[in-house]
Amino acid sequence: MRIGVLCSGGDSPGMNAAIRGATLRGVDVHGFEMVGFVDGWRGFHEGETVELDRPAVRGLSGQGGVFIGTSRVPPFDGGPGEADLTDFRARFADYGLDAFMLIGGNGTQRVSSILHDSGIPVVGLPKTIDNDLDGTDYTFGFDTAVSIATEAIDRLRTTGDSHRRCMVLEVMGRDAGWIALHAGMAGGAQAILVPEFPESIDQVCDWVTSVRDRGRSSLVVVAEGFALAGNGSQVTRDGRDGFGRLRLGGVAESLAPVIEERTGIETRATVLGHVQRGGAPTAFDRVLATRTGIAGADAALHEDWGTMAALRGDRIEMIPFADAVGRLKTVPDDRYAEVRLNFG
Repeated sequence: MRIGVLCSGGDSPGMNAAIRGATLRGVDVHGFEMVGFVDGWRGFHEGETVELDRPAVRGLSGQGGVFIGTSRVPPFDGGPGEADLTDFRARFADYGLDAFMLIGGNGTQRVSSILHDSGIPVVGLPKTIDNDLDGTDYTFGFDTAVSIATEAIDRLRTTGDSHRRCMVLEVMGRDAGWIALHAGMAGGAQAILVPEFPESIDQVCDWVTSVRDRGRSSLVVVAEGFALAGNGSQVTRDGRDGFGRLRLGGVAESLAPVIEERTGIETRATVLGHVQRGGAPTAFDRVLATRTGIAGADAALHEDWGTMAALRGDRIEMIPFADAVGRLKTVPDDRYAEVRLNFG
């Protein structure tokens, strides 16, 4: 069996470990041939590949990024209808592939579902630092992003305390605030602002002043997709991303001067940005990614197509794509409510 391995969307710590796990299981144990497509669908369209075997993946578990590259290049021209897959099928056959192993988040696994429904064998490996892919408890990359954000909170708190400032930290999270929620809880933030639950500027300032009145300095964590109640619009930058969406970013820089003006407390903003994606994955993400890759290779052996490797409790289970795509996993009411009581 010859399997094409491809990464799509943003990079995520643990992707190398997932490829290593899948390759060692697939090639050395099951006797597969495995080929990686360089820079995602660009490599598939342009014929740039790398053979995957034990020497190719040696020492990858602890490395960040993804050594075969990833991109937001689309898999199809136009829509995903049967007519649009004619050239795709021909290229699939030219590579001598029997199946795909696609590594990515919600968009990638939606493509996996389309290919499976069109008769092309696929298994999926879920990665996204946002942890917003449904059907799995955690995606690899999330724990690393949270750890990096938590370290940033710890560092900002010491300088904020030194100057009696309010510090506002912006983390990633377009539609789901999991990074902000977990990092904010771990770092003891006095307010955590997530896209799922708008808060008014009056409420945010009340939390900040209540901390000041206790002789402390506030630290506010805000997800990039947060919008103030009554405003309804996210803060955006110029241009669009690879999926055609408006680029988010700058909500912390928008909030900080308003907080300072209303409270009289000197306030500074920090945008963590792509630092959250970089560097070595945590031990948790290395283990989760490796187990996910192994499960994907085993699923291919058993021709368990149309499934994604999901973490359920402490087990990796192959679940149908229908259980993973079509809706985002967002922060539920009860999770936000339990931490909101501690704000201020």
